[in-house]
Amino acid sequence: MADVLRSLRLGGRGDPARACALALGAEGVALSLLVGNGRMAEPLWCHPEVSARFEELQFTLGEGPGPDAVRTGSPVMEPDLDRVRPDRWPALLPPARDLGVHGVCCFPLGIGAIRLGVLTVLCDGDRTMSVQQSADATALAAALTGALLNGDGRGQRGEDGNGDRDGNGDRDGNGDRSGSGNGGPVLGLFLDRPTGLHRAAVHQATGMISVQLGVTMEEALLRLRAHAYGSERPLGEVADDVVARRLRFNDSDDTTNNASDNGDGFDDDMNGPYSPGDGKG
Repeated sequence: MADVLRSLRLGGRGDPARACALALGAEGVALSLLVGNGRMAEPLWCHPEVSARFEELQFTLGEGPGPDAVRTGSPVMEPDLDRVRPDRWPALLPPARDLGVHGVCCFPLGIGAIRLGVLTVLCDGDRTMSVQQSADATALAAALTGALLNGDGRGQRGEDGNGDRDGNGDRDGNGDRSGSGNGGPVLGLFLDRPTGLHRAAVHQATGMISVQLGVTMEEALLRLRAHAYGSERPLGEVADDVVARRLRFNDSDDTTNNASDNGDGFDDDMNGPYSPGDGKG
């Protein structure tokens, strides 16, 4: 773990999720930051794939050790999910077991009332987390918190010495994630390529549903999550359908309409929720 923390301070290269998982002796590790007004969790890196799928599961359902850790500001340690009360996370536990997740420990990133994100550690088949593992994960979460809060430009000089990764003025050659001086050593290593879990689409879809139903953003997100859960689909996929206008929410008992159910499925002016009787709410 000392090598990982040193790499964080120096803005080193490599796969941070894999390095952290190996250092912690964990089945998997994921780092998510809270973004936007709704403070949605945006995964920055995950290793291995099961970590990404578990993060998406928590995000879709809105429950689990990660959301609890963010809400309380305290670590949530459940190294053996079989010992968790079924009513604690009723929607999460069955699919988590189906994914092969044995146990999860989540460490919030933040200080006091400030919440920045969460570090998720998947426990191995022994369903335990040793005192040393817990101390190492706590130290890692503290280091990440410090890097995010106290960004001072360290680690922003990339391989070409100009603050970018490929010499083209951006971090990954795709014209994004440029060195804008708004973060510290964490940017060079930890914010290069967020996982493609459609969080931007979720933000946009939530706003569209809020308009369609005439409800708050919080309720719109709950409705979106409920539909994703009921249809057994990832939240990002459902959000993509809403943004692409293949799916819209209405104020009837049917909850949603597919575009094929009513012409193009949308009001042209998008000023109110859809009502099956007259097409306007």
